[in-house]
Amino acid sequence: MVRDQLEAKQADPGFWNNQEQARAVIQQLKVANALLKPYEELTRTAADLTAMAELADEDAAFEVELEPALAKAEGQYEGFELQAMMSGKQDAANAIVSIKPGAGGTDACDFAEILYRMYTRWAQQHDFAVEEQDLEPNLEAGIQSVTFRVVGPYAYGYLQSEIGVHRLVRISPFGSGDTRQTSFAAVDVVPELDDTIEIEIKDDDYIKQTFSAGGPGGQHQNKTQSGVRLIHKSGVRAESRTERSQHKNHDNCIKMLKARLYAIEEQKRLGDLSQRYDAKGEIAFGSQIRSYVLQPYTLVRDERDGVDVKTPAIMQVLDGNLDEFMHAYLRYKTARQNKVKK
Repeated sequence: MVRDQLEAKQADPGFWNNQEQARAVIQQLKVANALLKPYEELTRTAADLTAMAELADEDAAFEVELEPALAKAEGQYEGFELQAMMSGKQDAANAIVSIKPGAGGTDACDFAEILYRMYTRWAQQHDFAVEEQDLEPNLEAGIQSVTFRVVGPYAYGYLQSEIGVHRLVRISPFGSGDTRQTSFAAVDVVPELDDTIEIEIKDDDYIKQTFSAGGPGGQHQNKTQSGVRLIHKSGVRAESRTERSQHKNHDNCIKMLKARLYAIEEQKRLGDLSQRYDAKGEIAFGSQIRSYVLQPYTLVRDERDGVDVKTPAIMQVLDGNLDEFMHAYLRYKTARQNKVKK
């Protein structure tokens, strides 16, 4: 069994001699446990339910205990079912998330920062780590762009539901009146590739640009050209400015380029490229996957055909309560894939 082999490696006295390899084994073990432990718990629960049902047949007093046990088992089964739906090659991987404002000016930049906070809170609720890789602030408010890693088992499997254009409707805090403002931001998510995926990027496959990685000013402004931007010949680009070293920022960019190129090839293979990338060609009205409405009523609604989810609890959603939307997307995606197979 794969988990047994990984645990045997971890128990080896020389396990930490190669720290990079050790971290890879630990990550693989986390992924294996994320699927196997819920299955084992579900198996134990099923055995307990069988025993309780037999007791209830003999003594009606046990029926009182059976009902809450059934409700608990249903919750466990739903969680395991969702985990099993994430069977893609890279679904178990960490995620690299990028957010960029679209139409809407300062409101769009502010909305991009709101989405960044939303995903950070979601990650915290699921015990995932968030590591910022690149952030460009907007002078007035919000951000011009952000890229960050979400580290944890099946982070990409869950966050792939967020790929696309998001739309916000509210009274602008930056305007001078009570007119509703509509703004947009695009979210892209790619899996962080492990060493088993080989993608070759030659030096002449991209243009390298360097820039000052500092913010708008102040004593901590970084005046060295440590920020790196790589533009691949396919048009795909990556930026990194959070590391002090230009070399480290360059390595981050290469990893992001490989992840994005891999994601594009996978979407081509699955026939979803236009849905995933072309939909963000124009980050504006008519291309959104989800709408967040604060005025004249409160509503968050998924706009995709086949993902029928909406809720008036917009503040809870913006505070990271995204599971209902993510689970609905996973069910839709699985049903669509099963239909294609038939």
